[in-house]
Amino acid sequence: MNTEKDFSPLTPSIVRALNDKLYEKRKVAALEIEKLVREFVAQNNSAQIRHVIQILATEFALSQHPHSRKGGLIGLAACSIALGKDSGSYLKELIDPVLTCFNDSDSRLRYYACEALYNIVKVARGAVLPHFNVLFDGLSKLAADPDPNVKSGSELLDRLLKDIVTESNKFDLVAFVPLLRERIYSNNQYARQFIISWIHVLESVPDINLLDYLPEFLDGLFQILGDSSKEIRRMCEVVLGEFLKEIKKNPSSVKFAEMANILVIHSNDLIQLTSMTWMREFIQLAGRVVLPYSSGILTAVLPCLSYDDRKKSTKEAASACNHSLMKLVTPEDDEDDEESQTKSSPPESPGSIPGSLIYSVLCSSDRSAVTLDLDGIVQVLDRHLHDSSTGMMTRIAVLKWLYHLYIKTPRKMFKHTDSLFPMLLKTLSDESDEVILKDLEVLAEIASSPAGQTDTSGLCDSSDSKTELHIPGKKIINRMLMNSYFYKFMINLLKRFSLERKLLEMRGAFIIRQLCLLLHAENVFHSMADILLKEEDLKFASTMVQTLNTILLTSAELFQLRNQLKDLRTQESCALFCCLYRSWCHNPVATVSLCFLTQNYQHAYDLIQKFGDLEVTVDFLMEVDKLVQLIESPIFTYLRLQLLDVEHNPYLIKALYGLLMLLPQSQAFQLLSHRLSCVPNPELMRTVEDPKAPVKDKRLAQPHIDYSELLQHFDRVQSKHLEVRHQRAGRSEHPDRKL
Repeated sequence: MNTEKDFSPLTPSIVRALNDKLYEKRKVAALEIEKLVREFVAQNNSAQIRHVIQILATEFALSQHPHSRKGGLIGLAACSIALGKDSGSYLKELIDPVLTCFNDSDSRLRYYACEALYNIVKVARGAVLPHFNVLFDGLSKLAADPDPNVKSGSELLDRLLKDIVTESNKFDLVAFVPLLRERIYSNNQYARQFIISWIHVLESVPDINLLDYLPEFLDGLFQILGDSSKEIRRMCEVVLGEFLKEIKKNPSSVKFAEMANILVIHSNDLIQLTSMTWMREFIQLAGRVVLPYSSGILTAVLPCLSYDDRKKSTKEAASACNHSLMKLVTPEDDEDDEESQTKSSPPESPGSIPGSLIYSVLCSSDRSAVTLDLDGIVQVLDRHLHDSSTGMMTRIAVLKWLYHLYIKTPRKMFKHTDSLFPMLLKTLSDESDEVILKDLEVLAEIASSPAGQTDTSGLCDSSDSKTELHIPGKKIINRMLMNSYFYKFMINLLKRFSLERKLLEMRGAFIIRQLCLLLHAENVFHSMADILLKEEDLKFASTMVQTLNTILLTSAELFQLRNQLKDLRTQESCALFCCLYRSWCHNPVATVSLCFLTQNYQHAYDLIQKFGDLEVTVDFLMEVDKLVQLIESPIFTYLRLQLLDVEHNPYLIKALYGLLMLLPQSQAFQLLSHRLSCVPNPELMRTVEDPKAPVKDKRLAQPHIDYSELLQHFDRVQSKHLEVRHQRAGRSEHPDRKL
């Protein structure tokens, strides 16, 4: 430095001492500067004061020479001490050169800068608050300084500044938040620790309402929550916990909508529990305000529902979120916007309302403005159903959501039915019974909802499309109203059974039994019988009839339907019998069992007489064997008791003897033979046409059924089966022959 240059009012001795390499000499110079400035203060000579500060800043603190910079820093601190309470008028000139030295490559100089700024701030106290942002910015950089002495110095300054902010009521939060929002995304652990500590301090100051600005930096907080350092995560958890307490205390001032999307994007394992906890509180406190963000919330929540016990807390929080969000959807969400606005009216004054309810009441006036993101929700649900990696509990939750939406918003949901329907059918192949059950509940609601009555869009080919469930020439017995999707569902379900024989074998009975509970057994059997009547794959038709017949004869869910068919007292029950019979003809043994169930014993005997013309295979005999076993089951108790009345049930006995003659000498043969040997007085089994003879079969007097026509139908169906078997046999003998 040029010592000949004029630095007045600084004396040459002060200038030389400030440039000295020894700290003690620079300290002596600082004391001289302090004395000089005090004289100027006493004289109220602000011009000379600014001149001294300018010389110390430009000629020393910003000098190229390291010792000069050190002298400048201690000189500026001395000026601040001399100014005392008047230093506030000169803070910018004092602070700026010191902050510049924070970036010096010399760690010792950075330390001296911390020391100088500490002295400046200590004297100025609250007067430094207008310069808080530049101080914070400088400190945030030193928080990550590699030199331990510099870090220690910055921490002292940091604590002093926190004390000043805490005791002051003039902190400019509006000006500070943009800087906080910028700095909070630092990846440096020390910088993150510094940021968190300041947020904690500001949040604890009564006069500073940081909650209003939480949306500005909440995302950054959650990013810090995922830090690898346990200490930083713990600090962040404490801060977030304090904010959550404030949110619960003052829900009316919380900007839930602005923060909802922030929470759903954080799925990191380290922060997921906190995110779910916050989301749970948001939904419970904000209510319908979060509905527009439902799809994002579900995207975050649904995967958590399949977590195991290692993440039990996260799973429970996610489950609570899911349940609370579902409750927010109401029938009002099915209304068009115009209808909703027409119905909405100004709410009554909230009056004195418990704290946690204030917000939802205040929001009720704006209820019509809250729109359910139904399209987004359906898209999320559909995506989870399509994803093969989706966990079982998540799939169940998805199906519960779909069912809930069809219940609460059926009109709007039916717009999505065509796109959802194929995946819902595919879900019937799920490995979980509980998933299948929930899936069936959704499909059943689709099939029976009044909202689907006017829908004419086809789920199947146009040839299969029907606008209502209609059995040609017959009438639906059940009073439960079905819509156009019911028949389409039955068609597609049978197609799926046809394509997936393993599904039919493993889950067919379970699916059909549940549908009988959900959609009424009569509707299910009536429609399936009608569809199978047109089935071109005769082998599948026979297998399907056998399955349906077994369910009909053995399932507790079919008790009412069996009773209805047992007596055939009404025209409707007779129509149902005829409908089932025509499809049951695909399987001769099933047809006979249906006649046994409906007490059509003479017709059963007539059918068995025709068995001699059929191709008797091992499978056929096995079906007869199973029928014999069924006759011994509780379902046919009434039939066995009717064997006591030989006089009025001759054709029942003849039909059973017919089955006996069909069977080889097997266990079933022995079983049926033993049963028939218990029939009293076989001589009474007369069938001679005698006007004095009793009525042979009470079904002969049934005016609603043309049994001769049914026999002809049976013959036609069996002829088709025989023709198909011959064709298959021909293809087996001549594999290269094209038919």
